[in-house]
Amino acid sequence: MPASTADIFKSYDIRGIYPDELNEPIAEAIGRAFVDFLKPGCVAVGRDMRLSSQPLFEAFARGVTLQGADVVDLGLTSTDELYFAVGHFGYPAGAMITASHNPKEYNGFKLCREEAIALSAETGVHAIRDLVLAGRFTPAPVPGRITARDVLPAFVEHCLSFVDVARMRPLRIVVDAGNGMAGLIVPAVFSRLPVTVIPLYFDLDGTFPNHPASPIEPENMADLQTAVRREGADLGAAFDGDADRVFITDEQGRLVGGDMVTALVAKMLLRRHPGATILYNLICSRSVPELIQAEGGVAVRTRVGHSIIKKVMRERNAIFGGEHSGHFYFRDHYYADSGLIALLVVLDLISQEGKPVSELLRPLDRRFRSGEINSRVADIPATLAAIERHFADAKEIDHLDGVTISYHDWWCNIRPSNTEPLLRLNVEADDPQLLERKRDEVLALIRS
Repeated sequence: MPASTADIFKSYDIRGIYPDELNEPIAEAIGRAFVDFLKPGCVAVGRDMRLSSQPLFEAFARGVTLQGADVVDLGLTSTDELYFAVGHFGYPAGAMITASHNPKEYNGFKLCREEAIALSAETGVHAIRDLVLAGRFTPAPVPGRITARDVLPAFVEHCLSFVDVARMRPLRIVVDAGNGMAGLIVPAVFSRLPVTVIPLYFDLDGTFPNHPASPIEPENMADLQTAVRREGADLGAAFDGDADRVFITDEQGRLVGGDMVTALVAKMLLRRHPGATILYNLICSRSVPELIQAEGGVAVRTRVGHSIIKKVMRERNAIFGGEHSGHFYFRDHYYADSGLIALLVVLDLISQEGKPVSELLRPLDRRFRSGEINSRVADIPATLAAIERHFADAKEIDHLDGVTISYHDWWCNIRPSNTEPLLRLNVEADDPQLLERKRDEVLALIRS
């Protein structure tokens, strides 16, 4: 394998441009290395609708079987359905072939072990990389077999178990599948609910002819916002390509941040699980822990990143964890993320409260946030130290993830990128003028 192959092995998954960086020979080697590393008897494998996903599946499955493990072919799935299959049916390992929200020329692998425990750089991705680069594989005496299994009916039942189906009132929602896997999964789930789904871009199409399947970018939400207003819908929801993340709008088409969705889901889950522990990452609004505590829950602040949050959830037996980036993790979904389950819980809350999303958010969404601002920095440690000196009079400074500086009416977090010489800034303040001043003040320090 060329040395450049190492670059496709990221912090949390494997991802690269097809076929230049990731192709069939590399996919076969990844399958072989995955089996050599984990020693599973079988591997459950799902794939998204990208044009390269089928040939990459065939190559990966060939590698797995050459090393003696069986392949359970789940066919076209979402990533949260793959995690469900591994956890629910007790498979010792799983692989999802997807590049999530990346453009059409990309593809990749999300890998997990038993109980849907995702592999990260530290827990297997880089070990698999080293095996791939070495390229020394000994075929098993007896190759494994490939069998197919349709887990969608069981997955639908699982998703619906998170809500009170009998009490769900009629609602109208617009869903933008972005030509991704939500176009297959959403109809199967919502056929069981008194919810009218107005579909946008439900055709599975790995060329993404309408817009990139990356709803974290506001421009990719524009069609959804227009449709919500036009249809008079109760809510809008947009999924990324592999449908494990969701972003929503209120009934007026206004964008709702991932931290506010975290608060809404937490509010509903704490009714069913009084006193439960709920995690939120440190980029979320202060309103999130305030709501969790007001509802009788235990709020735990974490670093950013799914492998970190999942680990802490297991340690704390947390019922739920949410990130500003649209990732929502559920203990009863094998500590894995599911945008679909988060959407269902929000709809359950709307049904029970009998209030529109904007009214549910009014007491929560009262602060002002900058969003994430990236800056290229030559000397990250020196820059962070200078920022700390500048704000030495802060109420609190902590180093849970980068540097968080807190005052009574504003706070900011500056954290380094895992992969680039970047600092990522998030600021929240109690009024828009203060937000503007403090954002500019911190940016001046970062960029000086």
